[in-house]
Amino acid sequence: MSTTATTLAVIVLVLIVIAAVATAIGRRRRSVELRRRFGPEYDRAVAEQSSRRAAERDLRGRAQRHDSLELRDLDPNQRRAYADRWQRTQAHFVEEPEVATREADELVTQVMADRGYPVDDFDTRAEELSVEHAETLVHYREAHEINKVNERGQASTEQLRQALMHYRALFADLLGERPAAGKA
Repeated sequence: MSTTATTLAVIVLVLIVIAAVATAIGRRRRSVELRRRFGPEYDRAVAEQSSRRAAERDLRGRAQRHDSLELRDLDPNQRRAYADRWQRTQAHFVEEPEVATREADELVTQVMADRGYPVDDFDTRAEELSVEHAETLVHYREAHEINKVNERGQASTEQLRQALMHYRALFADLLGERPAAGKA
């Protein structure tokens, strides 16, 4: 092999190594960004999918679908009306915890619809929420599971109280506020 051919082979090999390293760095950077954006939902997606790549593809798809939504903030009057409705739901919990928990679920769904989120089914709602509300999505999932137990008439009052607190966390996030710690 001539010196020119050897030099060319080394250059090609170096370029291949550089390209491989750049690709690995790019993937790592995208993974870090997805983990930051989706928080605990990133880990959940990775655990549910067949591979990290599949999970990241799913999360990128969620972000693209989310970006196509026409989301809007609630005006101050809407936020005040929803906050009042939440207070009534919370007060209703004392007398009828099962009904109040269903009301909380419906109220969260109505806020989502008014903000422009699709509300066809729970999985769609959860996927869309995962993009901007990843930190409170775990609350929504927990509340939803308890509400399913409630619908079967098997939830304890303590479970219903927990569900109401979980709904409150997402409700406050959707309204752009933060609930006081431990307050339903």
